[in-house]
Amino acid sequence: MSTSASQARILVVDDEPDLRTLYELTLLREGYAVSTAENLLQAQTLLADHVFDVMITDMRLPDGLGMSLISDIKASQRDERCVVITAYGSAQNAVEALKAGAFDYLTKPVDLKQFRAVIASALRSTPAHLVAGPSTLARDTPLSGTGALGQRALGRLVGQSASMCQVKERILKVATSMAPVMVTGESGTGKELVAYAIHANSHRAKGPWVAVNCSAIPETLLEAEFFGAKKGAYTGASQDREGFFQAARGGTLFLDEIGDLPLAMQSKLLRAIQERRIRPLGSSQEEIVDVRIVSATHKNLAQEVQQGHFRQDLFYRLNVIDLVIAPLRERTEDLPALCKALLTHIAEESFMPTPTLPDELLQELARLPMPGNVRELENLLYRAVALGDGERLQLDSPFQSSPSTREASTHAMLAADQPMESITSLPDDLQSYLDDLERGILTQALQATGFNRTTAAARLGLSLRQMRYRIARLQIEAPHTADSNDKAE
Repeated sequence: MSTSASQARILVVDDEPDLRTLYELTLLREGYAVSTAENLLQAQTLLADHVFDVMITDMRLPDGLGMSLISDIKASQRDERCVVITAYGSAQNAVEALKAGAFDYLTKPVDLKQFRAVIASALRSTPAHLVAGPSTLARDTPLSGTGALGQRALGRLVGQSASMCQVKERILKVATSMAPVMVTGESGTGKELVAYAIHANSHRAKGPWVAVNCSAIPETLLEAEFFGAKKGAYTGASQDREGFFQAARGGTLFLDEIGDLPLAMQSKLLRAIQERRIRPLGSSQEEIVDVRIVSATHKNLAQEVQQGHFRQDLFYRLNVIDLVIAPLRERTEDLPALCKALLTHIAEESFMPTPTLPDELLQELARLPMPGNVRELENLLYRAVALGDGERLQLDSPFQSSPSTREASTHAMLAADQPMESITSLPDDLQSYLDDLERGILTQALQATGFNRTTAAARLGLSLRQMRYRIARLQIEAPHTADSNDKAE
């Protein structure tokens, strides 16, 4: 079938005549130009003679696997977005297809509403010079890596080290597909910034960005928070409530600290991701969901799987594409730029001139292991600014004397695979030792923020509720004015 200049071009590859016709008619009604093939040979011939915007292929064909078509397209560096149709429940096939470079997948029996949505999404991610129409899709949606939003998001990832440049390049590559991405790295390395950059550089940039801290949600509320609830589903449910999946419709759902999700909820999340359907609490009907999943964790999930703390099937589903963020101690060449950016932010926040960073202070910072990474660096700079005089930064005592630095040294030795015997003094009471460390870090954060618990919690990656709990448990005394300084939860 020939294509006109005003139409997007779709290739459908399926050996079942009825399904092939159904897909073709559905796409024709949407205004696309459609070519069809019933086997690999016909598809390869059409691909040799024509350029398409999207190719839809069944996984199993009479003369081979549809995966070989994807491999050929990727090997030839063609721009077609590939959508694979797999048998119901063949989760491994879907994962393999996404890893091979497929844009997305569908499971049989194919839901036509979902079918149309996936094709529209694929076309929105197709380079502008290839897509001529139906054209509102390409015209109304920013293209990956070209929008101002995407550029700003990448700009927030400060640093030009080799590892950071690789991260930015990978972001632009993975942003163009629907494949789930797992962002891993130590606490404070900026995993959420990386996840947001993926969203901002994708064809979903105009859609919602919903970030969820899985560790901060009470277990009893998880299902309602993720999937929503109907009026009367539980005591106090006076109206329908939208969950994270509904809120992220057409955009990206970011699951931070996914490793802390309880096993019971993991199985429900797996089904929602595989089937792209959810059932709100109190509802008898399932809803189709249209979200891109990006997750993050500081844990070793492979180890968590071995220990039985994380489902293996969910791990494989989420870890289709992995993106590792190097710790700050492995990219110290980024330290000057990071310090400059953080000090500029601190100055703007405090309505003061940007302080200068003395070379000796920068050198001292570079010698620190900083297990808290960029978040710890930010806290140290806040403290230096607070203790400084105008544009001069000042530290009240050597870093080595602080409890957080003693903890950092311990972390650094462990990270370097040093034997425990090399640690100078083991605590007699581990819990008390850890409480003292935590108390010192919280006190430092509170002092640096004028005992504003909301701001201090944000800098430590905690919720206000978590901050209040720790203050009470550790019996940290705060001025009576502290409550008035806090923002509402």
